[in-house]
Amino acid sequence: MQQRILQPGEIEALDKTSFPRILLPQVASLFADRAARLRQLSDGNPIADYLQFAAKIVDAQHAAVAQVTLQPLDTSSMERAQQHSMPLLPAADHIDPAWHAVLDAMLDTLAGNEGLPEPLQPLITSLRALSQQERDEIAQRLLQKEVAARHIGMAPFIMAALQVTYAQRAAALSVRDVPYTEPATICPVCASEPVASVLRIGGQSSGHRYLHCGTCCTEWHMVRVKCSHCESTEGIHYQTIEGSKDVITAETCDQCGTYRKVINQEKDPLAEPLADDLASLTMDLLMSESTRFQRSSANPLLFVAVAEEQAADAEAGLVDPAAQ
Repeated sequence: MQQRILQPGEIEALDKTSFPRILLPQVASLFADRAARLRQLSDGNPIADYLQFAAKIVDAQHAAVAQVTLQPLDTSSMERAQQHSMPLLPAADHIDPAWHAVLDAMLDTLAGNEGLPEPLQPLITSLRALSQQERDEIAQRLLQKEVAARHIGMAPFIMAALQVTYAQRAAALSVRDVPYTEPATICPVCASEPVASVLRIGGQSSGHRYLHCGTCCTEWHMVRVKCSHCESTEGIHYQTIEGSKDVITAETCDQCGTYRKVINQEKDPLAEPLADDLASLTMDLLMSESTRFQRSSANPLLFVAVAEEQAADAEAGLVDPAAQ
């Protein structure tokens, strides 16, 4: 009998228990699907107006995707990251200048007849008035989880423009390019935190949990019943809101005192990590009022909670208010 050595891809194809370690963003449909989900979730939602506002921003992201022309990848830094099991392209160190063109394209869309309502148009005017240096400074701070109170209104627009460029860059990668990294709680592509985790359906990823990056929209696998913030396997509990049909649960960890939402596509096939996380703000309010657990990371389209926390720290003398 003639024998043949199987290649890695062929081995995985034969292994019916294998599943993708990394799910790279599908930018052609990512933002369109997200906008549709935001509108669906706005029906009867206490924050319906904000969800409709967010949907328009995501519409503008979708329209801007085709206009992204990124700089060539820095292969030397990628090779070093692969050798040392580090995130491939840390976001704060790889801000592509193309994000300015993306933001301008988004602002053009949002200023049109189908864009933002008149009371919100001053935000667009303020963003247009910023120099590229000022924009870059705000972007850098947002990527480092800092936001000044005066920039709260601008933050979702700037983060959305950055997200388009990072998602486009991640989409151009090969899964084999993405290293195994430590810690496993940050994105192996851009080193950002996940906005939520999602239980996927369909294909080989079905039934597995993935963490969804809030910056580049890459997803990476993490086993269930493991804290997605500190990786503890002890003291993990789940809390839900009555009547939610368990589409969204808050996974809490006794070890680090944080929680992060789990979005379950098995309960609703249309569930989308960022949109469902944003639309379930009621859960965040209940968690803050009735439990000791703190949210482990922010939603990139809602920076109010981060700014409030920094303001509280400043009042307590923990940070320099002038720095904000």
